[in-house]
Amino acid sequence: MTNNSSLSGGDLVPRRITIQVIIVQVLVIIFLVINFTLIVTFFKNENFITTTRYILFALTLLSDSLILIMTNVLLLLSFFQITMQVWLCVIISVLVYPYYNITPVTLTAMTLERYVAVCMPLHHGELCSMRSTVHCILIIHGLSAIPCVIIFCMFFATASLSSYTEDRICSEEMFILYKWQDHVRSSVQQAFFFIIFIIIVFCYFKIMKAARAASGELKKLTNKGLRTVVLHGFQLMLCLTSLWCPLIETAVLQISFKLFIDVRYFNYIMFSLSPRCLSPLIYGVRDEQFFFVVKHYILSGFRNRNI
Repeated sequence: MTNNSSLSGGDLVPRRITIQVIIVQVLVIIFLVINFTLIVTFFKNENFITTTRYILFALTLLSDSLILIMTNVLLLLSFFQITMQVWLCVIISVLVYPYYNITPVTLTAMTLERYVAVCMPLHHGELCSMRSTVHCILIIHGLSAIPCVIIFCMFFATASLSSYTEDRICSEEMFILYKWQDHVRSSVQQAFFFIIFIIIVFCYFKIMKAARAASGELKKLTNKGLRTVVLHGFQLMLCLTSLWCPLIETAVLQISFKLFIDVRYFNYIMFSLSPRCLSPLIYGVRDEQFFFVVKHYILSGFRNRNI
């Protein structure tokens, strides 16, 4: 019985991992193609380049594309248990990890932009000017980097010099050397979740109040803004749930490495890939102006190929 189980387990794991890897590669390629199409559309249209909400949308597309590429590479390395020296993983992580938070923070900024457009229309032009947008992007990057700075500062303060030359699988758990560091990371992530959640709820109720008081064409605009905030909220819930994934994965890793791989795969599909496919849906499809331009470029491309 023991021998048979061992043989079947050894046969099934490589096959299952191969199927998982293929599914991830197909999804990543599809999302990257969609994102690339929308990014090209954004840069080809002057109106989009000068509009705050479209600039922030492009920022989410760029950050999502980077995260999709880098997390896919790290996922493959983890699946096939390919190691690298710690110092190299540190460099990659310092460049990549802040972009995990770019999307939720940018979506929060986009929600605030909708709040200003609906509830403070007279101040929208001033608050959402190009100069303000540039400042907003800098603030987004600064806020997104705070959790990562805390994690890496704790790691640099406690890791020995010899550990930087060790060969290990590159993952976030590698930077948690002591239990108290895990508690600090958890506290920072919980605070991040709470602040963004409060902002989203505040904007939702303010826009809903404006929707009830509005009438005619203004009511249509307000209701559309409300639906956008709801979709942003759902997308943010998925993104913010991913902040809890490392806590779950750390606990599972103590039980079984095989179970850890399965849980990490599920979390990657549900809370990393899924939220990043909603951005193209919210603005690439729901936004009539953006969808019209995308459709125009795609049809023009097909006509040119046929000619």
